[in-house]
Amino acid sequence: MPEMEIPFEQALARMTDLAVTYGLEVIGALAILVAGWIVAGWARRAVRRGLDRVPRVDATLKPLLGSIVRYVVLVLTVIAVLAQFGVQTASIIAMLGAAGLAIGLALQGTLQNIAAGIMLLFLRPFRVGDYIDAEGIAGTVTEVGLFLTEMQTFDGVYRSVPNAQLWSRQILNYSRLPTRRIDHEVGISYDDDIETAFSVLMDVLTGDERVLTAPPPQVMVMALADSSVNVNMRCWTHRDHYWDLLFDLRRAAKERLDAAGITIPFPQRDVHVQPARASAG
Repeated sequence: MPEMEIPFEQALARMTDLAVTYGLEVIGALAILVAGWIVAGWARRAVRRGLDRVPRVDATLKPLLGSIVRYVVLVLTVIAVLAQFGVQTASIIAMLGAAGLAIGLALQGTLQNIAAGIMLLFLRPFRVGDYIDAEGIAGTVTEVGLFLTEMQTFDGVYRSVPNAQLWSRQILNYSRLPTRRIDHEVGISYDDDIETAFSVLMDVLTGDERVLTAPPPQVMVMALADSSVNVNMRCWTHRDHYWDLLFDLRRAAKERLDAAGITIPFPQRDVHVQPARASAG
């Protein structure tokens, strides 16, 4: 019996030593992981706050730079956790390379979003605050991230769009240029005096200070339609005044044409009734 108790005690002591050693390593690794996660979030917020104080930095770049710093801290945290278990740096680099290749093959769509995000930030088809329409994907850009672009629709709905979808579409940016053109057609009757209508509509355009003088406003006949002569009001205005001016021009055109006795006709059709022929009998 005494001879058998010695190996058991040695084994128990060995297991205790291993438990203490690896337990401390596991606890240390968990502590490093939690600390790295907290530091990554703090670093991201610190970078964004620091960039907010620099007026020259574009607002579109701030979220991306913050995300890059966060991911760098997380990668360093993972390396520190592996080093806690005795993994060599060369092995870590080789493992990361192999893991990167495997992840790249498995997540091709995600990598496309990253590449598209980088190209969007490099070529700048839009910036934070711009209203865009990418073949039906419309809204005001609130953030351009590493994977997604966040937008807000005109009716206040949050929208998240993968960067690859925006990069592969034609993008209309309604906020890039300082001015926009307004075209509004008004139908008048064939019996009305067209010169009077032209004078009334031109007075509407020139009487609003939001209408730019260069290029000058215009009134022209766009079409001789079935029930009306379509007259177009054309002018240029600052993009911030576009919608308000368009709505006001529509109302003013109706009120001023009514006051001048100009008719805005509705679609109508002339019907000619032919008498029935008497049957031969």
